[in-house]
Amino acid sequence: MIRQTKEIIIKYIFFLFSLASIVVLGLIVLSLFREGIPLFSKVSVKDFLFGMEWYPTYDPPSFGIFPLIVGSLIVTLLATLIAVPLGVLAAIYISEIAPQHIKIILKSVIELLAGLPSVVLGFFGMVIVAPWMQETFDLPTGLNIVNASIILALMAIPTISSISEDALYAVPREFKEASYALGATKFETISRVILPAAMSGISTAVMLGMARAIGETMVVLMVAGGAAAIPESLFDSVRPMPASIAAEMGETPFRSLHYQALFAIGIVLFCLTLAFNLIADYVSHKFKQVGSGTL
Repeated sequence: MIRQTKEIIIKYIFFLFSLASIVVLGLIVLSLFREGIPLFSKVSVKDFLFGMEWYPTYDPPSFGIFPLIVGSLIVTLLATLIAVPLGVLAAIYISEIAPQHIKIILKSVIELLAGLPSVVLGFFGMVIVAPWMQETFDLPTGLNIVNASIILALMAIPTISSISEDALYAVPREFKEASYALGATKFETISRVILPAAMSGISTAVMLGMARAIGETMVVLMVAGGAAAIPESLFDSVRPMPASIAAEMGETPFRSLHYQALFAIGIVLFCLTLAFNLIADYVSHKFKQVGSGTL
């Protein structure tokens, strides 16, 4: 009887913590929409999303965030192209190939990289990578898309690698033993058995890494260049949405149109991040069903 009472108490404690998390998230979303939605009574959704000019302090002001959206998506896509191969290959090496002492060192390094503050990585990109890139490629500035993508990739690699590694570890040992028993090499076992079986977790890792990259603030604020215009090359400066919010919110009059526009940018960013998470959940379940069916 006492044991059952303890289990019930613990159950309700966990429920309360979960409920508190949901309530806090709901209040944040409510505050975001309450401050951002009023903008659309004066600026149409079409002009806001697809407008080409972001001049919130002009008279009259322009609140077109299409260059900001393009900047966010380009930086995120390029960072993903860099981070996914490195993160997944690192996970494969750590989980399937590396000796135990090398495995411990690599896991520690990746965990250390995950623990670095974003402002430190941004400072590294601004002080080290930007001057090197400017001199090497003879650019007007080293604060550009490529610089921001490289630093964002460094931030996304630990997320992709850790989740992918967990997915690889979760593959039943019987699959590997059956593959080796049929005469498959280690490479064939990894590529044809382990990776397909772990594809659900790996795809989730990729989407969560992209969500981490698109929502990052300090790195893009410090190394993306800050130009609110459509880029013509990968070495142009851009201004992603989080950078605009961080750079302008402190100097914006409370409840002004500019203030509401920044919250509206937050709504767009929230929707994009939510979309990435929903896609990750869908892809995860889809690959899980395909993997279970083929294996």
